Amino acid sequence: MNQIRRYEKIMEVLLTQKEVTVAELSESLGVTGKTIREDLAKLEEQGLLVRVHGGAMLAQSDQYGILPSKEPLAKHAEEKSEIAQLALAHIQEGDIIALDGGSTTLEMARRLENRPLTVVTNDVYIISELAAKDQIRLVVPGGYRVRNMLAGPESAAYVRQLNIQKAFISATGIHPEHGLSIYTGDLIDFKRALIETSREAIAVMNHQKFGQTALRTFASLSEISRIITDRGLPAETSLPYERAGVTIEWKDE
Repeated sequence: MNQIRRYEKIMEVLLTQKEVTVAELSESLGVTGKTIREDLAKLEEQGLLVRVHGGAMLAQSDQYGILPSKEPLAKHAEEKSEIAQLALAHIQEGDIIALDGGSTTLEMARRLENRPLTVVTNDVYIISELAAKDQIRLVVPGGYRVRNMLAGPESAAYVRQLNIQKAFISATGIHPEHGLSIYTGDLIDFKRALIETSREAIAVMNHQKFGQTALRTFASLSEISRIITDRGLPAETSLPYERAGVTIEWKDE
C-alpha cells in the first residue's frame, strides 16, 4: 500500500473512532510501527491529527469528509438548515439534480418537497430519505459502500452519461488556493463526475469550512459557480472566493 493510500486509511479510521493506536494501524495496514509513526507525524504537520502517547486522535472533530457509519452528524444543525433552505430555492419542478453525499445535502433531502424531480445521489441516508417520496425519481449509480457513500469507477462512469442540471457538492474544506478538499480518495471520482457533467456545480457548506484544507483536493474554485453558506461567514472571509469569480450566497439578517 502506497503512502497516500495509508494516509487515507488512517484518516478514515480516525473519522469513525476519533482516536487510534499505532499498534492497531500497524496490524490493519500491514506495515511496521515505525512507518505508522512517520505517517502520523506527516499528517500532524498538515493539521489533520494530533499525536498522543501510543497513537493519534482527530485534530478537528467537526471537519468530516463523510459521515460516521451509525448516524448522520447533528453538529452545526442550525447552519445546515439555513443552507438547505437557500439551496432548495434553486430547484425547480422537473429539474434533474444531484445531491452529493453529506450532512448538508441530507438536510436538503429532508426538506425537499414530494414533487416531480429527478435526484441522483450516492448517499445511502439520502436514498432512504427520498425513497418514500414517490413523485421524485431516484437515480442511484451504485458502487461499493464507504460508510454512508457509494463509490467506485462504475458509479462515476454512469454519472457521466447523465444530463444533470445542478449538482450540489459537499466538501470537508474550501480554501482560496487549495480549492475543495476531502479526506478520502475513494469519493473523488464521483465528485469529479458530478462537477464535469452538470451544467452548474454548487458547493453547500457551513462557514466553519472556509479556509480549511483536507488531505485531497478534488476541485478548484474555478469549477464551482456558487457557494451557499450560512450567515456566520464574515464578509472579509468571502473576498478571496469572490475575487476568484465564485458567487457567495447566504441569508441576509
